[in-house]
Amino acid sequence: MLPSLTLVLGGAASGKSGFAEGLVRRASDRRLYLATAEAHDDEMRAQIARHRQARARDGWDTVEAPMDLGPALANAGAEQAVLLDCATLWLSNHMLAGTTVAKAEANLLHALATCAAPVVVVSNEVGLSVVPENALARRFQRAQGALNQRLAQQAGLVVFVAAGLPMTLKGTLP
Repeated sequence: MLPSLTLVLGGAASGKSGFAEGLVRRASDRRLYLATAEAHDDEMRAQIARHRQARARDGWDTVEAPMDLGPALANAGAEQAVLLDCATLWLSNHMLAGTTVAKAEANLLHALATCAAPVVVVSNEVGLSVVPENALARRFQRAQGALNQRLAQQAGLVVFVAAGLPMTLKGTLP
């Protein structure tokens, strides 16, 4: 049984999404995938297309919500399990759009707290990298670190994935 909120952290290509998908698969046969990626180039368009096909084969219901996750979380039923992949792209979308990140974050945290279904959020851990050389990247790194801390505070389970191996930071794996 998953807690109401689970946070799965890791670096790029660490295995965090695959691990999170496994948690959601084991939690329910009714799975909702909240995808936050936006296609800004051909490579990303191809990756999104591959992910759509894979999710369709695996029986996921998918909602593409690069900015506003509230309605999808509000509509999730208690019999479902939700995978939000990922908070990093969601934050990036907001920063690039010039929206007020603090307000968007508060809305997201509220939507997660009031969602009837258990939610697994995937996010990149950016605190293990070097300090970026440009101002936008530094602002993003600080914002991502702060968002991860708030998500971890609210979550009943926090898992860090490195090289495909999960390390439980908070709570107990189901």
